[in-house]
Amino acid sequence: MVGRTRTLRVGHDRPLRISAGHRIRHHDGKCARPHGHNYEIAVSVAGKLTEEGWVVDKGDITRVISEWDHMFLLEAGDPLVEAFEAAGDGDALVVLEHPPTAEVMSVVLENRLVDALPETVETVSVQVSETSELCGGGQF
Repeated sequence: MVGRTRTLRVGHDRPLRISAGHRIRHHDGKCARPHGHNYEIAVSVAGKLTEEGWVVDKGDITRVISEWDHMFLLEAGDPLVEAFEAAGDGDALVVLEHPPTAEVMSVVLENRLVDALPETVETVSVQVSETSELCGGGQF
């Protein structure tokens, strides 16, 4: 059994939840204003079964996701980054190279998980739901 490729799905029936703020700086509507969401996140990880009998420890996945809980996500260059830092709240920021949309968040979380998980992991796919109507992410 060890070495066979399997898929672990976390958060599909009962999503992982984080609360985070963001804004989309160059948006023409309400999303340009600072606001927040109760995000729902689902993760699929495919890889080789380990001696422990799993693809990856679920705790390793939730640890990466929870790093964004109660944080504020901003795009690099946003003047709010300096404002947060000046107010002493720089440790509450996640600064992304691209606008903090659900689609971008899913890519960044995928990359963070790939870096954090063992080499036996072959693929990681993350889906981020901002609202019940808006969801971005990889294939499931």
